Amino acid sequence: MTGALDIALFVATVACVLANAAEVVAKAVRAPFMVQNAAEAGVAPKWIPYLAVIEGAGVAGLVAGLFGWESIGFAAAVGLVLFFVVAVGVHVRARVFHNIAFPAGFLVLALAATAHFAWPAG
Repeated sequence: MTGALDIALFVATVACVLANAAEVVAKAVRAPFMVQNAAEAGVAPKWIPYLAVIEGAGVAGLVAGLFGWESIGFAAAVGLVLFFVVAVGVHVRARVFHNIAFPAGFLVLALAATAHFAWPAG
């Protein structure tokens, strides 16, 4: 890959870590906007802590990847892609489109992180 693309994918991966970490915190403290968004999409409040754990595992895996364990980073990125494909699907199924940009944006960041770990700089 080119140097500029390597840098862009690295920056997107760091942004993916930061954005998902913020989401994990919001889920962990049951932030009102998080509970409301889940309810609108038809996700029961009891699932929010489990979703936080799954997403948190993705964050931890991305961080591990950034510190040299690229295969763990790749697996975590793929897991986050799947997580957000489902999230977008849940929004579509529930016809909640006013905030679908959030899971879609997180999906784009996860795809960039997957590309970062799939084609390491070199």
